[in-house]
Amino acid sequence: MTTFSIIGTGTMANAIGGVLADGGSSVTYIAKDEVGTAELSGDVVVLAVPYPAVAGIIAAYGDRFDGKTVVDISNPLDFETFDSLTVPVGSSAAAEIQAKLPNAHVLKAFNTTFAGTLVGKTIGGLPTTVLIAGDDATAKQALAAAVEAGGVTAIDAGSLSRAHELEAVGFLQLTLAASEKISWTGGFAVAR
Repeated sequence: MTTFSIIGTGTMANAIGGVLADGGSSVTYIAKDEVGTAELSGDVVVLAVPYPAVAGIIAAYGDRFDGKTVVDISNPLDFETFDSLTVPVGSSAAAEIQAKLPNAHVLKAFNTTFAGTLVGKTIGGLPTTVLIAGDDATAKQALAAAVEAGGVTAIDAGSLSRAHELEAVGFLQLTLAASEKISWTGGFAVAR
């Protein structure tokens, strides 16, 4: 059984943790005021926080991420303007995190799903799909197995370089929801 530490206690953190717990995984949560002092007990650490909070978390834990799988769920979007991403062109939040955590296995996942679609496990009558990008095949397989055990579909979206495209999809989805063109329980579904 895979164990998870989820940094964050918001809507997405609880939706992700719910899916993982439904599949039998052990899940612990680390609240904002516990960052740096709470143990990273999970084999997998989910960063269920906005992208601007990630740098502080990395600074607080440093090499305690070594050897762990770190899942970045963020969409590094400029939330003041909703008109651009805040990472260098051609890069991604996940790539920036991997550069700061060279001894961890960084995955991009959950950024193209809304909390409501994880809780409901469907989008428009289709199963919710979690797209996973990363360079470590074993880490991706472990996350996919935990997600699927929880009743949600998972698809390997390729190497960590694909996080750039996943963040573009997440950016589009967020801007559509914020402008009320789709609902927060909607989004993109993958038909197989």
